[in-house]
Amino acid sequence: MHTRTWHVTINLSEHDGLTRAEAILRTDSGPELRHEAVARLHPGDRDVPEIGDELAACRALSGLAHDLLDAAVADVEENDPASGTPSIAADSPTPA
Repeated sequence: MHTRTWHVTINLSEHDGLTRAEAILRTDSGPELRHEAVARLHPGDRDVPEIGDELAACRALSGLAHDLLDAAVADVEENDPASGTPSIAADSPTPA
């Protein structure tokens, strides 16, 4: 059995009510994937930095998951050109 470890790093920065998150996936088999997202403090809300961190990180991770699925679909198409349409669709629902 071969075990692989993938690493996800989330870098967070905050300035003037705007929290920016960058999620980076590093694997041992290919180029890294990156996705950036933001969260904004509503003027009427209390400034709780942890909430901005959570929202921005969640959005960045969600985007990274979509990017990873797109990469997998592209890899399927590239490695099995005779199959036509890949059996994994980027917009297919997540199995329960």
